[in-house]
Amino acid sequence: MGRIFFTGANLLDGARAAVAGTTVVVDGQHISFVGPDTDAPGVDAADTVVTLDGATLMPGMVSGHFHTTYHDVGAVPAPFGLEHPPAFQAYRALVNVQTALSWGYTAVVGASAAFDVDASLRAAIEQGLVEGPRLVPASRDLITRGDSNDTLPWWYEASAQGVVRVCDGPEEFRRATRDEIARGAHIVKVYVTGGHGVTLPKNTVSLEPDELAAVMRAAHGRGRRVRAHVATRDAILMCVDLGVDVIDHADGMDDACIAAMVDAGSVVVPSLLLPLTMLELMGNADTYGFLSETAADVAQMCEILPAADAAGVCIAVGDDYGASVLPHGAYSKELAAYVEHVGVDPLTVLRWATVNGAALFGRPDDLGRVEVGRLADLVVVDGDPSADISVLTERRNLRHVVKDGRFVSDSGVPTPTSATGAGRAT
Repeated sequence: MGRIFFTGANLLDGARAAVAGTTVVVDGQHISFVGPDTDAPGVDAADTVVTLDGATLMPGMVSGHFHTTYHDVGAVPAPFGLEHPPAFQAYRALVNVQTALSWGYTAVVGASAAFDVDASLRAAIEQGLVEGPRLVPASRDLITRGDSNDTLPWWYEASAQGVVRVCDGPEEFRRATRDEIARGAHIVKVYVTGGHGVTLPKNTVSLEPDELAAVMRAAHGRGRRVRAHVATRDAILMCVDLGVDVIDHADGMDDACIAAMVDAGSVVVPSLLLPLTMLELMGNADTYGFLSETAADVAQMCEILPAADAAGVCIAVGDDYGASVLPHGAYSKELAAYVEHVGVDPLTVLRWATVNGAALFGRPDDLGRVEVGRLADLVVVDGDPSADISVLTERRNLRHVVKDGRFVSDSGVPTPTSATGAGRAT
């Protein structure tokens, strides 16, 4: 099969400002040329030429907080992950990841899923049984008895509840961590506090230091990472001190947290779109003080995020898509929210979604940038997201999605051939 030439591109390479009049050549799974149209190599008869006429070519994006099995969570009375049998959950997960792929997210990092669906789905994608984005499979949520997501009545005496796994004490957390990894999890999710949209208030401490330390030793001892739901300053500092790799939400982050996270190399996924959406929908209905607490947390995060980025904290994008108020497919509305509500410039947000996302995914050297030798995970967009981030929120603006050098159709399944013959445009 020949090469693919993208000519006349407005190139956003993931790190720098847009460069017009650029050609990018894909040879197999990798990028083989990036440069001015005038310097492009010759086109052979077997090659495909895609004339972009100024459309933007950018790296595939990474959703760094992704629940593959979430669908209408909050509106369904059954506990997360028990709404349907495991096989049905797997089909739901496939639809969700293919939705992400069709929106230009060529990689996702799991943030918990029902049963072992993430691990099985990743295997199916990698073995070519189904199409989907690259996937870091997550564990179920490891929580303590009585935590926000411990929703079954106590008399059921159930420790495994679909998306969650109830543990108490260091030994139970150590055993659960090892078991989730044995089931295929590459990243283990724990709940350290309440807050950020869950039922328990943010000042509720869900996990004791010795329990979290047991998780860290078990996971890192097997070469796996840990991510934590955290919504207070002190809990952030505890997590960073104990070596948690990914801080989800990070409500309450301050200068001390920023300094600690920079030193530790922690990744922060703020996930601001869900609380912003909830505030918009709730209006003045301040039930049990939830509205005022959430509003205060959002305002504080909007103020501190630019400082965190400037200090060198690795910030990535991703949110609780699949919640009843935040369906899968709304991914790039999050990017627009950071520009609108935080005041971050679009190019910075795009870096969070590409370069930083690749670092969170664990492949900073071959994803997240448009450079020679990197994997050809690409998105072609009508318009310039670095000038107007909102172009990514309209599906009709995504002209092409490419993963591993292959075109992807609207459904997330690669098209057999998107263009054939030298000089033919698509």
